[in-house]
Amino acid sequence: MLRLFAALAVPEEIAQALSARQHDLQGARWRPLEALHITLRFFGEIREDVADDLDGELSRVAGAPLSLELEGVGAFGEGRDVHAVWAGVAENAALRQLAGRCEAAARRAGLSPDRRTYRPHVTLAYLTRPDPADVAAWIQRHNLLKSPPFEVSRFGLYSSQLSPKGSSYRLEQDYPLR
Repeated sequence: MLRLFAALAVPEEIAQALSARQHDLQGARWRPLEALHITLRFFGEIREDVADDLDGELSRVAGAPLSLELEGVGAFGEGRDVHAVWAGVAENAALRQLAGRCEAAARRAGLSPDRRTYRPHVTLAYLTRPDPADVAAWIQRHNLLKSPPFEVSRFGLYSSQLSPKGSSYRLEQDYPLR
């Protein structure tokens, strides 16, 4: 079984700017620069034969290169159940369309539909039972985040492995946007 997702890599200069915000939050497990990405579709644990079908479907996903901007920060969860802080992605119709095409590719490969609403973001840290006031203060300090526009001309199929020390990612396949 493989744990897979489709994502856009965050350019190094944007990742460097994000790393400057990765501090002052007790208990945060900050994501390393190479792990910063914008998920298009999380596929979860799938069999290798299905992964091969998914790769074939994703290779046919069409789309033009994107110009994206990061905007604002937030958290997933509420109160003591907050489990991540993130940087948001400014609304972008082409990005939503690309995510929709990755969803359609997943369905053609036999995967169940994703029931979650698509919310493009870059996860900056995972949290374990943080003080909600600390999270709120961190969000308030960083909520005016706005990156310069950046171009994305490829997306990838990544595998991830979970361990007690966190998760690691590996690019399995790379797809150009034309």
